[in-house]
Amino acid sequence: MSSQAIKTLVDPSFLIALLVAVAVFATMITLLPAFGGNPLKARMKSVALERDELRAKQRARLAAEADRRRKGLREQESLGMRSIVDRLDLRRALADEGTMQKLRMAGFRGQNPLTKFLFFRLVLPFVGFALALVYIMVLGGLAEKPFLVRMFVCIACAYAGFYLPVLYVSNRATKRKQSIQMAWPDALDLLLICVESGMSVEAALRRVADEIGVQSVDLAEEFVLTNAELSYLQERRQAYENLANRTGLDSVKSVSQALIQAERYGTPVAHALRVLAAESRDMRMNAAEKKAAALPPKLTVPMILFFLPVLFAIILGPAGIQISQRGIFGDQHNTTENNSQ
Repeated sequence: MSSQAIKTLVDPSFLIALLVAVAVFATMITLLPAFGGNPLKARMKSVALERDELRAKQRARLAAEADRRRKGLREQESLGMRSIVDRLDLRRALADEGTMQKLRMAGFRGQNPLTKFLFFRLVLPFVGFALALVYIMVLGGLAEKPFLVRMFVCIACAYAGFYLPVLYVSNRATKRKQSIQMAWPDALDLLLICVESGMSVEAALRRVADEIGVQSVDLAEEFVLTNAELSYLQERRQAYENLANRTGLDSVKSVSQALIQAERYGTPVAHALRVLAAESRDMRMNAAEKKAAALPPKLTVPMILFFLPVLFAIILGPAGIQISQRGIFGDQHNTTENNSQ
């Protein structure tokens, strides 16, 4: 059997057939891409499909976020909160146009957030005073302090509870402004591209809102709201002014003024948007350079406390070890000489 297999393997006709089969296989492998089409088109198609899939996921996420916020803003107010706020007339006592402006800048719109804000400003002072009173009088906190000091601490806790909602709204507004400020130059570039391609302002805002949601959901929400206001408000100027007032950013106010002038005098919007986009990018770069320039003074104290002791230990450590070893060896040598004597 083995001799027959060896005889078959060394047969010239078998070897020729084997070589022909290998050559045909190699030729098919080589020519297969030519018959299969352009690989670049296939790769571009796969990239486009992946991009569309990611965009669909992002739109679904933005829609879910918008629905969640819309439901949160339109949910039915608690009758207890509303009755207390209306009975005590807290809107006249604690709320003004500045309070409404801060709430809008923080992303809270409507009467329900205002009612909750006023209710918590009324309740939290009593809660803070009660907690401080329980801690001091019942649990024995600050027992060594005089009575007036302990009462002052209770009043300070009540005062802190009164201003805690204001601090929360201010913090929320600051974070929202930072999110919008970071994504604003990119949004202007996208808006410029859409306007130069022939889109209307409404279509451009809607398109930019879909794309910019990856960087800032707050900015996308503002664009969607501005687009809605452009549709139902009598004056388009009011929609742009509302956008500037809700964000509270100078760069947004400049763009709003440019859009208002374009609507009033018919001036080209693309040139103004290009200039404002460059200014916004310069402002963001200046802010980054300012933070980088402030880094060395901030690192001075950590370097003195943490880096310099370690550096001194590394530099002076070997010298100290050598000195200690020499001292030990010197003492041993002296002890040896005394013993020999």
